[in-house]
Amino acid sequence: MSLFGTTSGFGTSGTSMFGSATTDNHNPMKDIEVTSSPDDSIGCLSFSPPTLPGNFLIAGSWANDVRCWEVQDSGQTIPKAQQMHTGPVLDVCWSDDGSKVFTASCDKTAKMWDLSSNQAIQIAQHDAPVKTIHWIKAPNYSCVMTGSWDKTLKFWDTRSSNPMMVLQLPERCYCADVIYPMAVVATAERGLIVYQLENQPSEFRRIESPLKHQHRCVAIFKDKQNKPTGFALGSIEGRVAIHYINPPNPAKDNFTFKCHRSNGTNTSAPQDIYAVNGIAFHPVHGTLATVGSDGRFSFWDKDARTKLKTSEQLDQPISACCFNHNGNIFAYASSYDWDMNFIIPRKKITFSCVMQPKS
Repeated sequence: MSLFGTTSGFGTSGTSMFGSATTDNHNPMKDIEVTSSPDDSIGCLSFSPPTLPGNFLIAGSWANDVRCWEVQDSGQTIPKAQQMHTGPVLDVCWSDDGSKVFTASCDKTAKMWDLSSNQAIQIAQHDAPVKTIHWIKAPNYSCVMTGSWDKTLKFWDTRSSNPMMVLQLPERCYCADVIYPMAVVATAERGLIVYQLENQPSEFRRIESPLKHQHRCVAIFKDKQNKPTGFALGSIEGRVAIHYINPPNPAKDNFTFKCHRSNGTNTSAPQDIYAVNGIAFHPVHGTLATVGSDGRFSFWDKDARTKLKTSEQLDQPISACCFNHNGNIFAYASSYDWDMNFIIPRKKITFSCVMQPKS
């Protein structure tokens, strides 16, 4: 049976249910553009998990919508379905079996979208916009974790309107990531908290931020045994920190590096410094991608501490990125991020074939 049912009515072939595709976007690398990108800036992207046959991409936007495309092996993208919030969508994630998508919005709610029935229901409520959402699959429980600007982290059983647990944050939640049994939450005022999720979620450690400016994105990485062992943290100051939870030698193993900067140097001439908007780790090789407001993406080897590749520059910021489950596809969203006040934004989602160097 089709993931979206047999009578979904979302169109056939490559025709769009969202209207005509934009054709005037600047695409210097001639990467594959998604059919019918959202009508406003794209804030989040997520590929379907490996339990789901094929590749499906979810995107949330400031047009208050969440859209889903099927990405075929040929590169063709087929719009499948969409759902709406009453405010911008700030984060999205999948359930582990790929049957549901969870969405977080500025309307202070989170929703669960059942893809087979194409129905979405509210599952969470906060007192301020919901900035992050993650699905947690533990041996003894399953839940949705939401982080909000109301300075709380809530855990929800999707069958109940009341949270299973509420944890207070020191400040507004700005970004988070989850790989069981670890969660990392970064807040305003450079707060950084690690949680352990075994048995039930609890605070594990508060960490002094290795970065001097506002946190923008965070991504957990794994060790060679496929267990979460640390995280990469990006800031608005064109810098990423690599931080291990329990390193043998913290002073040596933990480090920061500059990225998404152009022109001049710190010593001889002023630099243009841009925010790091997204970080994603390759699911097989463990290398990482960063995207920034300079309109570029870069691939890095954190173990060798080297840059592998930098893209050509797009004509506007790159606001989000993600890899598919086997790392063969890298998706990035090009969207205006309001760094130059009001202009008419262009927006698109683009795929790049990922080529990794041989080890």
